[in-house]
Amino acid sequence: MAPKTPTPKNSDSIALSLLSRAHSPTTANTILTEKVNSRPVYLKPSEPSTNAQQTRRSQRVRKLLSSRKKKTKPAPLSARQKRALCIYEIPKASQKYAVYEPLHGMWVGYIQEILGLEEGGGKNLPVTGPAAAKLCSADYHGAELEVVRSRCVSRVGVRGIVVRDMRGVFEVVTKGDRVKVVPKEGTVF
Repeated sequence: MAPKTPTPKNSDSIALSLLSRAHSPTTANTILTEKVNSRPVYLKPSEPSTNAQQTRRSQRVRKLLSSRKKKTKPAPLSARQKRALCIYEIPKASQKYAVYEPLHGMWVGYIQEILGLEEGGGKNLPVTGPAAAKLCSADYHGAELEVVRSRCVSRVGVRGIVVRDMRGVFEVVTKGDRVKVVPKEGTVF
C-alpha cells in the first residue's frame, strides 16, 4: 500500500503544481515534504551577531572616508577670504624701491630676449607691428614705467618699478618708497 500523502494547503498546492510540471507526482510530493515543508527555519542567524557585523562595517566605512578626506585638496579661498587675509597686499617692509631694482634688471633681460635685441642695444628703437604685439602680451612685473599722459593730471610724471600688473591697473613702487596705483585706461606710459 502506498503511503498516504497529506492534503496540501493552498500555498503547498501552488508549490506542488509547479513541482509536478518538472517531476513525476510522487517525486514532486517527496521534494515538497522533505525539502520544502521540513526545512528548518532559524530564528537566530548562525553567523556572528549582527552587532559585530555592523561595527566591522562601520569601521570599514570610517576608514574609507578618512582616507578619502586625506586625498582631497582643500577648497580654494574665495575673493572675500583673500582680501581678509591680505594675500595680495605688499608689506610695508617690502615697499622699497631698492628691493625691486634686481627684478627690474631681470625684466630688462626678459624684454630684450622677447624683442630680439642685443645686450646694450639702442634705447629708442621704432616699435614695429610684430614688436608691438609682443609688447602687448609681455609681462610687466619689474618694468620701469613713467606716466607721460593721463586723464588725471596729478599722475603725470609718476615713475617707478611695476610691482603688480593687474587687469586694469599697475601698482608701482616709486623712488620715494611709496606704492602708487596707476590705471592703464586713459594713460600713456
